Parts: sequence; structure tokens; C-alpha cells
Amino acid sequence: MSEVRRAETFVFLDLEATGLPSTDPEVAELSLFAVHRSALESPQRDESGTPVLPRVLDKLTLCMSPQRPFTAKASEITGLSSECLARCRKASFNGAVVRTLQAFLSRQEGPICLVAHNGFDYDFPLLCMELQRLGAHLPQDTVCLDTLPALRNLDRTHSHGTRAQSCKGYSLGSLFRRYFQAEPSAAHSAEGDVHTLLLVFLHRAAELLAWADEQARSWAQVEPMYTPPDGPSLD
Repeated sequence: MSEVRRAETFVFLDLEATGLPSTDPEVAELSLFAVHRSALESPQRDESGTPVLPRVLDKLTLCMSPQRPFTAKASEITGLSSECLARCRKASFNGAVVRTLQAFLSRQEGPICLVAHNGFDYDFPLLCMELQRLGAHLPQDTVCLDTLPALRNLDRTHSHGTRAQSCKGYSLGSLFRRYFQAEPSAAHSAEGDVHTLLLVFLHRAAELLAWADEQARSWAQVEPMYTPPDGPSLD
């Protein structure tokens, strides 16, 4: 990472999809919150000192109809189904989605760091597959941060690997409850999970920004979750 410029905008990302990696899932909903680095370096807080969402942030949330059916578990968790998406006349993850995503990212000061929880195992490879299927690309200097291993490693460093640390839960909900003594809102909707992710990040913002500067990976290193099926081009 020594030759990569530090990220100036952090784009918090969550995807809802038709199932787990073993089912070759497709994206049904994506949500992005873009926050400039300056807002993360000096987080706003309420009267009790708890971090709140930055006043200046851009949001993008889109639903789409995947070609693959949802697993029963995925539909139960997300509240989405092929039927409800079709009834609302949602198109698939297509060229219009890509152009919207690229336009959204082009409005942000680069370089951009995509941030997702469990991103390296799920969100990033799945998004990579959908983009690769359409022959689409993200900005060349885009990097990625996965808050799941980042927070685990930060805690391991602080606690020197004590047994108490190893017993902590690192799901997004567990982290939110630990940091804010409250339940996250709208869990398992893409926008709800991004909202939760951003608040979790703000709670450890200084450490996570430093981690990103040292440990973020290039988007070019992300491999697609599986070989994408042949599909339409962007044209």
C-alpha cells in the first residue's frame, strides 16, 4: 500500500442477495453511503457524546430483480422475494445500475475506499461478479476495507489475544449492541445495515482510518465470487 494514495472518501456498502456463496447468489439490493474523510476524522456527536451520522453524506439505494430464485432463508432474512420485486417492476442488475453506481462514485473525491462488514468474503466478491458479468469497472485507484477482520485484529492487538477478547461476537449486530447498548434499526435491509456499519465505524473511526491507510486492499485484487454467467453488455 505504500504507493497507493490514502482514501479521501469512504463508501460504506451493503448488499442483500438471493443466498449464501454456495448458491451462486445474485444481488437484489445494494446501498451505499459516501462520507468524506474529514467527516470521519472529526465525527459529530450528540449531547451524550455518542457518534451520529455525518450531516454531509450521499446515499444510493437500489432494488433489482435477480434471475436466480431466493433461498427460503435469504427471503426470510431480507424480506425480499422474486415475486415482490417483479410486482414492483424492478429490472435486473443491468447497465443502468452500473451507470448509476459509476455516476454516484464519480461525484466523490478520490481515491475511494469501499467499506463492508465481512466484505472480503461476501459483498466485494459478489459485487465484482455482477460488474464482471457486464464488463464494468470501478475507478482504478479504488481500495477496500473489511471491518470484520479489521476490528478483530485491532481488539487482538489491544488485549494481546486474551480469552475474553476471543469470546466477543463480531457480527454487525453484536458490535452495535456492544458499542451503543441498543439494537440496530432495520437490520437486513441494505440501507439499514449500512447505517449500522457507519455508526460502528464512527465509534472506532481513528483506529479504522489508520488501519485503512495501512491495510486496505486494492479493488483490483478482489476476485469474483464465482464465474459469472454470460449476460448482456453495458450497451
